[in-house]
Amino acid sequence: MTDPAAAASADAGLPAPPRAAGPEEIPVIDVAPLASGDSEGTAAVAAAIGRACRGTGFFYIRGHGVPDTMMAEAFAASRALFALPDTEKDALSITRSPHNRGYVALAGESLDPAIPADRKEAFNIGLDLALDDPEVVAGAPFRGVNVWPDLPGWRATMLDYFERVRALGHRLHRAIALDLGLEAGFFEPRIGRPMATLRLLHYPAEPPAADGAIGAGVHTDYGNVTILATDGAPGLEVRTRSGEWVAAPHVPGCFVCNIGDLLMRWSNDEYVSTPHRVVNRTGVERYSIAFFFDPDPDARIECLETCRGPDRPARYPPTTGADYLAERLDATYAFRRNGDAGPS
Repeated sequence: MTDPAAAASADAGLPAPPRAAGPEEIPVIDVAPLASGDSEGTAAVAAAIGRACRGTGFFYIRGHGVPDTMMAEAFAASRALFALPDTEKDALSITRSPHNRGYVALAGESLDPAIPADRKEAFNIGLDLALDDPEVVAGAPFRGVNVWPDLPGWRATMLDYFERVRALGHRLHRAIALDLGLEAGFFEPRIGRPMATLRLLHYPAEPPAADGAIGAGVHTDYGNVTILATDGAPGLEVRTRSGEWVAAPHVPGCFVCNIGDLLMRWSNDEYVSTPHRVVNRTGVERYSIAFFFDPDPDARIECLETCRGPDRPARYPPTTGADYLAERLDATYAFRRNGDAGPS
């Protein structure tokens, strides 16, 4: 018998609905011991994260230390931004910045070149640097200034959230280092001034597209770790190592975390950067807030000594954080490929 939901999705040009992920596929991990200094608890958290990273590459975290009130304020600020007139948002366009900052209009990004452009809009905030910062003055890659909407208190809300999640990201890196057989502080010199991006995302309440366009096309994330907050509307779908698609439901009070390409390269594929997508099947607006924790621009990304051996050679040539990010963004944005990014 034909599944009516699957048939409706096929008729609309959408992928078939996935099943819900099981707890063994996307586990919930309490990361509170990472902040408490409990060595035994930290070791247990590191091992749990390691198992998830070797599995689907996705996991939920609770006990993360980011208050519910702060998350609610960030989502309210995100809604206020996307409610602005298009003219005000376009004045902050990412096409004016070579440093991956600013507003991305609907259909402005193509994560999967096999289908039409993504049905979402976004806003990127990076490390908040001053105009006279030496790297900004020198024009170093991904070292531009942020752009801000004219909304009262908006900048302070976003920077508070940025710094709180950034601190969480540092704790996760320490756990990951321990799991990979390294000193806890191994990544610290490589993430001191990271190319971290706080990305606000809005998926409009539009009917399914007949041309196959979805909210976010199939992709892997580019950096080390992604820390994602969701608003309760479904849409995130993850491809398991067996090739099956599973839905990652909203878990109240939790972030969804996943591994990016650079950490997969560092670990020599011990950790997996998992393909995922967003399909808004509900007909309601969906908001999410992603924190992409990428390393420093000049961080050298090469196979870790603990992840290689005589019968396990390095699978990837060395690169740097900036070189890899530029390569992936150039493939995503037409304006970057055409050399149209303006001064930041």
